[in-house]
Amino acid sequence: MTDADLPPSDDSIADDLDLTPRTNVDGTAVASQRKRNWLPILVLALVVVSGGVIVTQFLTSAVDYYCNVDEINVREGCDDDRRIRLQGTVDEGSVVRSDGVTVFTISFNGASLPVRYAGEPGGIFKECIPVVVHGVIEEGALQGDRVEVKHSDEYVSVNDERVVDAQDLGCDATA
Repeated sequence: MTDADLPPSDDSIADDLDLTPRTNVDGTAVASQRKRNWLPILVLALVVVSGGVIVTQFLTSAVDYYCNVDEINVREGCDDDRRIRLQGTVDEGSVVRSDGVTVFTISFNGASLPVRYAGEPGGIFKECIPVVVHGVIEEGALQGDRVEVKHSDEYVSVNDERVVDAQDLGCDATA
């Protein structure tokens, strides 16, 4: 075997490569010819920001505490300065509808709270039934934006005691 048949040594390869930086005629470094495409980076940033906003909104709405009327300012999370879901029974004779607003009082365990709901609760809403009202307490009344009247079978199976308590504390069975 001759030297021509052997692979070149590292020293001979290094001698063939010029590793000095390229320079312009005036001696300054040559600028990179590759331009960065900012569009994919901008789109990715918008997707990340949008995702953050959606997750934040979802988590904010998922933090509404579920409380009974008698737990306002008593149980942690049932403060009158935050958004809550409030359970109680609609008091007999308290429902007043006027100019697209329904005003009524709900009670639970001897505690009562007036509710102002912009709209018609609909469904099977009436006096003497348990309801869950979503909203914020302002000026001593719950400003509701959603009223749930009928409990699903799934809710009843998990919260049977709450439903029975609410019904027991409601109006007379003859009403």
